[in-house]
Amino acid sequence: MSPQSKIYVAGHGGLAGGAIVRALRKAGFENLLLRTHRDLDLSCQADVEDFFSVERPDYVFLAAARVGGIHANSAYPAEFIRDNLAIQTNVIHSAWRHGAKKLLFLGSSCIYPKLAPQPMPEECLLTGALEPTNEWYAVAKIAGIKMCQAYRRQYGFDAISLMPTNLYGPGDNFDLQNAHVLPALIRRFHAAKVDGASEVVMWGTGTPRREFLHVDDLGDAAVFLMRHYSGDDIVNVGVGEDVTIRDLAEIIRSVVGYAGHITQDLTKPDGTPRKLMDVTRLLAMGWRAQIGLREGIAQTYAWFLDNEGRIRGA
Repeated sequence: MSPQSKIYVAGHGGLAGGAIVRALRKAGFENLLLRTHRDLDLSCQADVEDFFSVERPDYVFLAAARVGGIHANSAYPAEFIRDNLAIQTNVIHSAWRHGAKKLLFLGSSCIYPKLAPQPMPEECLLTGALEPTNEWYAVAKIAGIKMCQAYRRQYGFDAISLMPTNLYGPGDNFDLQNAHVLPALIRRFHAAKVDGASEVVMWGTGTPRREFLHVDDLGDAAVFLMRHYSGDDIVNVGVGEDVTIRDLAEIIRSVVGYAGHITQDLTKPDGTPRKLMDVTRLLAMGWRAQIGLREGIAQTYAWFLDNEGRIRGA
């Protein structure tokens, strides 16, 4: 990529896409194609085809997707598999058909088996059963990976796939019905602090372990891989460390400044016992995450306070 390259970021209004745009601009790339969902419905094949035939971007970051936490995945399985399959199929095919030089597909750590070895290497893909609470989303993302690999093998299209761990940061979704655990806990602790509540309820046992990557680290990694990696193999992006959900809750309680108690709703599911990425492949390329968890949570909470009232779910 050069500063003159025409770059399309699909999903720029979302958490990951917004971070990719920030990383591109920080690196000096300003010739960006950005379209909101209102301007371009990526699930509509005809609209996507028209967009690519007119704009003909050189590089494509495919960060658009329907995303959500355990509740959203369980409640809307049809939307999660249908919309994500449509979006990625339309964008990948039209990018190749209209001469894009390279495409980066953003996957997810949920593609790996529920009982995958820990930390999870890229090679464990399709070696076991998926976590049932998000299998619809995972199946769609696996199909996107395979589509990128197929278009590389059959057509020589330079499509690469990046698998981020759990993301958080500015622009996150704080809707308690659809948010992932970290932003949901930030909102719950903040509301409890403001309301003077004596306790905050946490789903499940608190024992599952999760890895969290600040979204600006993800944006930096995506630009790095677009510029420096070309291959059939998928690449994990994470920090290589995890924490229990209970410990995460304690960090967030401290950052928010909430003095009440944490109680547990054991009727709610835990999800996968552990999800830690093996980032050996990415480290060998020379990239490493820079934002620590407590620092990142403090930044995210500050952003939440600055934007409360006009952010998703608040």
